[in-house]
Amino acid sequence: MPKLTHFNTAGDAHMVDVGGKPRTTRTAVAEGYIAMLPETLRLIMAGGHKKGDVLGIARIAGIMGAKRTADLIPLCHPIPITHVDLALEPQPEASRIRCQTTVQTVGQTGVEMEALTATQVALLTIYDMCKAVDRGMSIESVRLLEKIGGKSGHWQHDSGEARSSTT
Repeated sequence: MPKLTHFNTAGDAHMVDVGGKPRTTRTAVAEGYIAMLPETLRLIMAGGHKKGDVLGIARIAGIMGAKRTADLIPLCHPIPITHVDLALEPQPEASRIRCQTTVQTVGQTGVEMEALTATQVALLTIYDMCKAVDRGMSIESVRLLEKIGGKSGHWQHDSGEARSSTT
């Protein structure tokens, strides 16, 4: 059975030592959704929100969240992020917005936490900007879709299994 890596042999929480690991290119992709009233989504899509461009501000907030992940998650390593791509896609048929975030680095540890944090922060920003008109919004299904690189190789959510990485 795999063990939890953030605990030492005495059971105490610790930061994993990645010093001996090779620097490799690593990528993580996460997604999540924020469901809302149809009227709220129409307001966002029309750009009629009095606070400004909701999706543009959420995109910047998500990127900032990726960069600040180590400040928020206690045992997460501060890492040099080389790229963040955060896409916000309105889905009117489901009355929601999909956020997909891709984060990359060249380093000794992965960027899964950065991709998940960026996604959450972007969705929370949408909630914050729109709560005055729709307090019932719901952030849903935030998950890691894929990770590439590192010792454990390539993993995709739909398979649930690690495979050898070709990158």
